Order: sequence, then C-alpha cells, then structure tokens
Amino acid sequence: MQRLLWFIVFIVALNTVCAQQKIPPFRMALSDGNLFHASSLPMGKPVIVIYFSPECDHCQVLMKEWFKRSGDFRKASVAMITFLPLANVALFEKEFKTKQHSNIITGTEGTGFFVRNYYKVMDMPFVALHDKNGNLVSTYSKDIPLNTLAAKLRQLK
Repeated sequence: MQRLLWFIVFIVALNTVCAQQKIPPFRMALSDGNLFHASSLPMGKPVIVIYFSPECDHCQVLMKEWFKRSGDFRKASVAMITFLPLANVALFEKEFKTKQHSNIITGTEGTGFFVRNYYKVMDMPFVALHDKNGNLVSTYSKDIPLNTLAAKLRQLK
C-alpha cells in the first residue's frame, strides 16, 4: 500500500513538472484594449516570455540592451508581459517603439498574476525561452545574459 502511495505521489509530481515545461496559457490585455492569448502565438517558432515592470531599474537596463540587439531575437515570438495598467504598457510601447517589431507583443496580465505564479517569478525582469514546440529551454531572472540567451536561441532548430 505504501509503495502505491509513493507511486501516485511520483506520478503527480511528474505531471506537475511536465505541465510547467510548456508555455503558460496566458492572456493579456494589449494597449489597444484587445485581448491576446498565448494560443495566438505563431506555431513552429521559439517563444521568449519576458515578465517585467516598466518601472523596474533592472528591467529598464534589459530593455535598452534588448532593443539594441533586437535582431538577435527576431527568430522568436516575444511576449512582454507586465502586471501594470494599460497606460503603463502604452508608455512603454511608445518609449521602446515595440510596434516596429512584428515579433513582439506587449501587454498586461493585470493583477491576476497568472504568468508570475506559473513561472514562480521572484525577481524582475524574468525571461523564459521555449522551443518551437513550447517546451521550456531555460529561464533567467534579474540580470539577463543576453549573449547566452541569443546563443541558446540560435541553437534551437
């Protein structure tokens, strides 16, 4: 009986780990008021999820460096997600001209914190790289090594 209990615990734990290895089924409000769902991301290409706050100093540093190197990440769909209101999203989009990058979607998940809880985000910015099948490849937080991220993205087929 005890072996059966341990087996059940193992299967539940394995399912939990496997379930967290995919792109979360998030939704976010865009600055134009429309909703965007993770299922709307283009299939068959890597996905980078960036969880950030436009007001965070580390996030500002990342964004400035990111947009200097945006060509390194053109191969991926990029979902930039914050929890702040739409007004903050609109200001961020204007400052960093995100709409000029067809592979970047920027929005807010609001205060539901689904994405934040899914990835167990403790520090921002947070970046998750997923392969073309939605499998989690790597995560980074706070000081994001863009060289490493770009290299891992290039390795994905």
